[in-house]
Amino acid sequence: MVTTRYILALLAISISPLSAAEDLGAMWGSAAQEAKYYPIVNIPIPPEVPMRPGSFEVLPDGRLAVGTRRGDIYFIRGAFESPPKPDYQLFASGQDEIFGLAWKDGAMTATTFGEVTRISDTDGDGVADRYDTLANNWGYAEGHEFAFGSKHDPEGNIWVALGLSGSYESHNLFRGWAVKVTPDGRMLPVCSGLRSPAGVGTNAQGVMFAIESQGPWNGCCSLKHLKQGGFLGHPASYNWYPFAPGVKAPALEPKSGSRMGIEKKRLKELVPPAVKFPYIKMGRSISGFRLNQTDGKFGPFDGQIFLGDYTLSIVMRATTEEINGVWQGACYPFREGLATGIMNVEFSPKGQLFAGGFTTSSQWPVRGKEPFAIQRIDWSGLVPFEIKEINIRKAGFLVTFTKPVDPQVAANPDVYNITTYTHIYHAGYGSPEVDQTTAHVTKAVPSADGLSVMVYLDKIMEDHIHDFDLARMTSKEGEHLLHNKAYYTVNEIPNN
Repeated sequence: MVTTRYILALLAISISPLSAAEDLGAMWGSAAQEAKYYPIVNIPIPPEVPMRPGSFEVLPDGRLAVGTRRGDIYFIRGAFESPPKPDYQLFASGQDEIFGLAWKDGAMTATTFGEVTRISDTDGDGVADRYDTLANNWGYAEGHEFAFGSKHDPEGNIWVALGLSGSYESHNLFRGWAVKVTPDGRMLPVCSGLRSPAGVGTNAQGVMFAIESQGPWNGCCSLKHLKQGGFLGHPASYNWYPFAPGVKAPALEPKSGSRMGIEKKRLKELVPPAVKFPYIKMGRSISGFRLNQTDGKFGPFDGQIFLGDYTLSIVMRATTEEINGVWQGACYPFREGLATGIMNVEFSPKGQLFAGGFTTSSQWPVRGKEPFAIQRIDWSGLVPFEIKEINIRKAGFLVTFTKPVDPQVAANPDVYNITTYTHIYHAGYGSPEVDQTTAHVTKAVPSADGLSVMVYLDKIMEDHIHDFDLARMTSKEGEHLLHNKAYYTVNEIPNN
């Protein structure tokens, strides 16, 4: 039975009405305008298929694989066609909430609550007949202790992010840790300090990250670097260091009520979130994500991370960069108006972005009202005027756009409305935005081609989200931005 506490833990949703979430359009813009550039296509699901998508994979023969909440794996032929003509085949069943699928060497690897399993069809009839447990070397005793798995890394490993017991404590082995499972079935502990992760994958540089949910020790949802030997913020999982050979335990625990910027100086193992997603403004229960490697088939956002959100039924973008050895970056609105709670996303070889998931009960705050759905976001071929990327510099930020800006408008410092804030780093659930400041833009210098602007500030605030509102920016052709907001997380300021 699905319990209230289980769903709360899985999705890190606070129980509250969606009144604030329903106003997202006022912050993001119009779903109808987004559809001009990125239309949403529904993938029909037959009524006899109990589809609750939790993970996706693309097979070498061009089929879409879907792992479901109830533990089935379906292969879908025709999902990439326009219009889609899906044909569903049940490949495997009997698993337990599949939140990770990866195909390699003729077999599927599935990540579920209690194990990573290699699933294969040895007689070639299209149905799995062999299930080999690769690793189950972590504790699993109750339904809150879910696991999210990555694709295979270059060495063939699967990285697994393990949620806490009850989402608040760690009663079973390695709960709150990230581990990796080798092709020969060894489990290697990587880092501690997770709370309620909901997606594992790489950035453009091949570095592994996990999505973290808002909650205790986490002021908002965030993208966290799975750094070997690192501590990612929630101390409940300290008790498993004796079982992690080669991973040194931190000498201290974080102080509740402090700030991340203060605690990372006390606690050298503490890895700050790379990208923070301001609550409601940019997601409420962020889920699976995928790197865009479509070589321009999905528009101007190659090398960027695309993320789903369960509660708000949206897809967002994120970019990352390494500064002084620490990862940080920005997040951006992308597409709202999806039909259900999004649990995962996947790119097709044609450059389409699949998004799917489910709702749990009418009492839970999900904007999309369908009980389950698979949808596809296509690129129309038209390029929207957008903030493409923000990168930090010693004296400010380089803001890159998808189209040339109006040089006179872009050179006006008053066009850049930038506020900053951070969160309380504490054992309480979530955090308000605190320590607010308003940045003073001293000058703005557009590039010769108009595709970027160097925005100089009198001061960059370390450990703060820099909240950009560029509502007054226009393109060279007079267009307004499709989305005028972006949010950059400053962990480090460049030395030069």
